[in-house]
Amino acid sequence: MYQIIDGKRISKEIKDELKEQVAELKKQGREIVLAVIQVGNDPASSVYVGNKKKACEYIGIGSLSYELPEETTQEELLSLIEKLNQDENVNGILVQLPLPKHIDEDAVICAIDPQKDVDGFHPQSVGALCIGQPGFLSCTPAGIIELLKRSGISVEGKECVVIGRSNIVGKPMAILLLRENGTVTVTHSRTQNLKEICKRADILVVAIGKPKFVDDTYIKEGAVVIDVGIHRGENGKLCGDVDYEKVAPHTSAITPVPGGVGPMTIAMLMHNCVEASKVGTN
Repeated sequence: MYQIIDGKRISKEIKDELKEQVAELKKQGREIVLAVIQVGNDPASSVYVGNKKKACEYIGIGSLSYELPEETTQEELLSLIEKLNQDENVNGILVQLPLPKHIDEDAVICAIDPQKDVDGFHPQSVGALCIGQPGFLSCTPAGIIELLKRSGISVEGKECVVIGRSNIVGKPMAILLLRENGTVTVTHSRTQNLKEICKRADILVVAIGKPKFVDDTYIKEGAVVIDVGIHRGENGKLCGDVDYEKVAPHTSAITPVPGGVGPMTIAMLMHNCVEASKVGTN
């Protein structure tokens, strides 16, 4: 029988631990504040932003919300980021992606002070990750590592395959698995013999962005499968990049969608906010 990796339960554990830390910091007179910027009103982004605000409230982190109209110029957005960079009361800055097409996402990410980069997307954060220096970790990959650790799944010596090479999930995921002493293969849309490579995986992380793309023909018996995708199917039900019904019986452990990786992303964002409050105070 396979283990269902419960991201809701594990994310609540992490948030409860952070809640205690924040209460202690408040006793020392230290408040933590996250600034969240959303440009336009993309429905999925609005849901994510709402969830982040709820998490802040639960843990005791203050949140500043900037909901800017779709037609906001890049200059106006960069000016707001610079203002928040200079504000000593703001510990973390998060710009909800995607941004409208007329705004250069890379320029916006680079404008955030690396010490307030709680998403872990700034080139300085990514560089620190690559060479093993301290820095903010990208929230989804960091959340996956916590899911594995807190579910008693060791990465060390395992063959790990990541499907997807995005800057937000695929690349940092591969580096974090390496850091845990996994042997890592990164695959993507141009990979030949994808099924054969996936069937070698002791741990398979799927972040390809296609609903139910991975079925049981990709899975080695007893593998651990982590599904990063989230899609709304024709019937309105949520599903992932993995065909859960077909794949789960062949695994030793699997994340469901919803309730797997998703809640962990926000838990690790909250973790980064608490860490940001310690920058410059150690």
